[in-house]
Amino acid sequence: MTTPRTLLGGLALVACTCAAAAPAATPAPAGAQAQLTRLASDAEAELRGDILPFWLKHARDTEHGGFHSFIGEDMSVRDDPVPHGALLTSRILWTFSAAYRLYRDPAYLEMARWAFKDLAGRFTDPQYGGLYWSARADGTPVDAHKQVYGQVFGIYGLSEYYRATGDRAALDQAIAIYQLIEKYAHDPVNGGYYDSLARDWKKGDSDKAELLGGAPKSQNSHIHILEGFTNLLRVWPDEGLRSRERELVLLVMTRIIDPRTHHLVLFMKDDWTPIGDDVSYGHDIELSWLLVEATRVLGEPALSERARRLALQIADVTQAQGVDADGGVYTEGGPKGPTNTDKEWWEQAEAAVGFLNAYQISGSPAYLADSLRSWSFIQDRLVDRKNGDWHNMLRRDGTPILEYKGRDGRTFPSAKLSVWKCPYHNSRSCMELIERSREMGAGAPAAP
Repeated sequence: MTTPRTLLGGLALVACTCAAAAPAATPAPAGAQAQLTRLASDAEAELRGDILPFWLKHARDTEHGGFHSFIGEDMSVRDDPVPHGALLTSRILWTFSAAYRLYRDPAYLEMARWAFKDLAGRFTDPQYGGLYWSARADGTPVDAHKQVYGQVFGIYGLSEYYRATGDRAALDQAIAIYQLIEKYAHDPVNGGYYDSLARDWKKGDSDKAELLGGAPKSQNSHIHILEGFTNLLRVWPDEGLRSRERELVLLVMTRIIDPRTHHLVLFMKDDWTPIGDDVSYGHDIELSWLLVEATRVLGEPALSERARRLALQIADVTQAQGVDADGGVYTEGGPKGPTNTDKEWWEQAEAAVGFLNAYQISGSPAYLADSLRSWSFIQDRLVDRKNGDWHNMLRRDGTPILEYKGRDGRTFPSAKLSVWKCPYHNSRSCMELIERSREMGAGAPAAP
């Protein structure tokens, strides 16, 4: 359905669809310049003055190498018995590689090297290849199954480290993981990728299928496969990879985005038959800009135009159904609206970028207002002014949640650092806000 805000931006959308790059770096109107300048400045202050310093100070496990496995909201370190996770290391690797690429700060390079050493040493499976999901401090695997979600975050981090440093070993490892995924996880009949395989990459032998919901395929895996492949394609323009990237883009457009609702189908059978009708507003808005970015890297104008139109539709439905009056994004929903009104940190980070992406595409001031509201919510409610970084989860009223229940009903302490709570979403959000605002004329690019 075409909404008023999409109509407002129609001319801008038509103007930018003739180029492969998306969104177009069209200067913002004079009235928006001050807002974008302030947004870029505030995002850079948050990134370099809060998020990155927090992780530099607290994340490293100097006794065992790598990173702590759990730090609570009270800043207590609770590594035992929680194993170390490859996902956290991969995301730290991406974060500090990207930060070093942008700013050339030696402290960021040191952190990226620390993460690269940890990923290559502790989590790389010497027998079957790929990455363990988790391991003990001494490198003994705890969970050695091959979760494709975890493998592609390895690709994401390794390819970014190569972008930042030129270290060929990182690129070689990223390519090796990609080739294993292609050999064992790709579905040759229906397309796409299976979520979970055994350590030796055999399908059907993994007892960890429930990790992302228990279905053979999920949107969560596929949008991050797309993300990882996009970053690898930037540095390794292999035609086989390009073909798979295009296949993924089309699958996302035709199988994962529901054309009736513009929400993502969360779980699917092998043949893409949907399982359930739950909604993840955060993944919706995250995918909206990741899809545009993927088509930009592919350089296919027709796909880029299609992705931009979908991005606006997703942004519209996210704002209409998934955003509270205070600008915070709800955690979960369904056909009748929100079902969980808590507000998790990563969803807010993705909303700020997704709505700014929609503004770049359309020129509609409504999307800029949405992005600024998301950023204000982050600054007012989510940033931890006492301990640094961001709180993990808030209640609807903005109160930090110190413990939560998992899908299995068990209660867990809320984390400042864990296998899932990492610096990737919020650091990347800040970097995207800075770059996009400056592309529209709000200031000079980041200096080394």
